[in-house]
Amino acid sequence: MLNELHVRLLQHSRPVINMSLQFEFPVNLTAEQFIAKLSHEADTQLASRQPSCKTYYDSFDWRLYSNDVTCELNQAKSVSSLTLRSIKNASVIANSALKKAPSFGKEFEPGIMRDTLEPLLEMRALLPVCTLDYEIYHLNIINKDEKIILRLLIEEYGHFNNRVLLQPVKGYDKATEHITEILTSTLGLTPTEEPVLLAALQFQGRKPKDYSSKLNINLDPGMRADIAGKYIYSHLLKAIKANEQGTIANTDSEFLHDFRVAVRRTRAGLNQIKGILPANISAYYADFFSWLGQITGPTRDLDVYLLNFDRYKSSLPVSIREDLNPLYDFLLAKQQKAQKELAKKLQSAKYQSTLSEWEQYLKEPSYKKMLEQNAKLSIKELADHRIWKTFTRVLHEGDAITDLSPSDALHDLRKSCKKLRYLMEFFQSLYPEHQIKHLIKHLKGLQEVLGDFQDYAVQELNLKLFSEEMMALNTSANTFLAMGVLIQDLDSHRCRARKDFASNFEDFKQEENRSTFKLLFAPAKHHNHQH
Repeated sequence: MLNELHVRLLQHSRPVINMSLQFEFPVNLTAEQFIAKLSHEADTQLASRQPSCKTYYDSFDWRLYSNDVTCELNQAKSVSSLTLRSIKNASVIANSALKKAPSFGKEFEPGIMRDTLEPLLEMRALLPVCTLDYEIYHLNIINKDEKIILRLLIEEYGHFNNRVLLQPVKGYDKATEHITEILTSTLGLTPTEEPVLLAALQFQGRKPKDYSSKLNINLDPGMRADIAGKYIYSHLLKAIKANEQGTIANTDSEFLHDFRVAVRRTRAGLNQIKGILPANISAYYADFFSWLGQITGPTRDLDVYLLNFDRYKSSLPVSIREDLNPLYDFLLAKQQKAQKELAKKLQSAKYQSTLSEWEQYLKEPSYKKMLEQNAKLSIKELADHRIWKTFTRVLHEGDAITDLSPSDALHDLRKSCKKLRYLMEFFQSLYPEHQIKHLIKHLKGLQEVLGDFQDYAVQELNLKLFSEEMMALNTSANTFLAMGVLIQDLDSHRCRARKDFASNFEDFKQEENRSTFKLLFAPAKHHNHQH
């Protein structure tokens, strides 16, 4: 382990000769012309030339790119390797002789590559982003004694500018400087730090980070409320459709998660941004999205148990950890069954036709004449009103909770907080960024403790139900003992979350927060009472 860490530190601390080692050709210069021209200036030796194929990988939501890492699989006839590079300076982070890229970080062999990928990808799969066919030339620069003093890697692409990468040889820094000078001054190449990935994506009409699960909706405060509402729903529909195939294929658990979030946000909108769409339309689609929430629930719950499984195991005494393994197999079988049923429903006529009707409805131009009572309002007026009303409800419900309140009271408060959070996220572009982000952050803290309380309670209950089902499968008694210990552990977490609620709620309703809410969202009459 130490050696590996040592190597990694060396890689990061190695003095970088302060110049680029990667150059882009001028538009029409071919590799052969380049080699011919360079041969006039230096002694060259062509070591090899072969067709090659480069595939870039990332998660669906660009987790590697967002952390300045590219992952490329290079496949030539004789060799194939996977390379992680830093986008900042194209330096190699890790390199491994692999025939194909594993789907998940945890499937890599222990080492630098896995240590880099696993925390960045988490539960997301590595997916091919784009594939390039190219010719690769290995060219050496030699000195009088026919010693290699610099290696050049030339990549010739069909659709965009060719590249050359210099690989300095120890002790011959002067050669690198000399050749760099020739490339830039004489041959007209330009130093570049950009990965080829950018050119390749541009050629496909794409750009990096073209999908993110974060809501980023820019509204004009004066926009008519019904038009703004449709704009929000169209944005969410894009997220639903972007995650549909990955959910059906069960590529990784995050597709279903993002799919469900977009569905829940749509439901919250239909129920919360009231009076902007015709009542019958609102009711019809609220039903449809509620059905979508129901059919995706069971698979998601099982996904969560599987994602939490390592944590479950590590919460148990070492002596009984392995006894929990049969639970994993049981959950996995259940998840696969639920997943198949879900995939069927997402390929059904009911789902596909209703979703495309919704898409058509959102595309229709809005009437000149307003029909619904709130459609005439500007979106800012409606947002102020809805957020303020929901916020006061959250305070009211939270204040009523005592140590003796039933857990349903916390469950209801959690739902109200969720509605408030969705409204604030829909409309955050209408308010000063710093203030609304600050309020959302405080709300998140309260939501977390309520969510934990709910999750632990549900997990406890479900584990009891699972153990009944597992009885029929002749599961070993030791497994039930381990599950019993796990249920106890979840129960103590649930009690702690319940205890933490009071202080988190106090934190949320502190004076500073309340006055910011008042300032941003309250109707005018509230502002006067303050003084």
